[in-house]
Amino acid sequence: MSPEIVSDCIAACQHCLEACENCATSCLHEEDLPMMARCIELDRSCADACALAAREMARGSEFAPRVCALCAEICDACGTECGKHEAEHCQSCAEACRSCAQACREMAFTVAEARR
Repeated sequence: MSPEIVSDCIAACQHCLEACENCATSCLHEEDLPMMARCIELDRSCADACALAAREMARGSEFAPRVCALCAEICDACGTECGKHEAEHCQSCAEACRSCAQACREMAFTVAEARR
């Protein structure tokens, strides 16, 4: 597995984690808090998934590809939800989620191909 793919994916996960944490905190201060509930829920799940994926990759864990595949799925859900809201923090988070999902899929695919 290419060390560059792993380091790029870890960086994408870190960036997404930070964007999700910022988005969740910012959403808590929006006027229509009930409307933001799903966004906050997914921000929290996505941040946790990104943290786990980054740690598993840093460890060289055999579980990293599967964790990254799940992380990509969660990032997709979070990015879709955040993309529905006009707030800048939500739009930034949606962009970070899309980038992270792509990086995680690439990492998981590369490892799966290398094992064949």
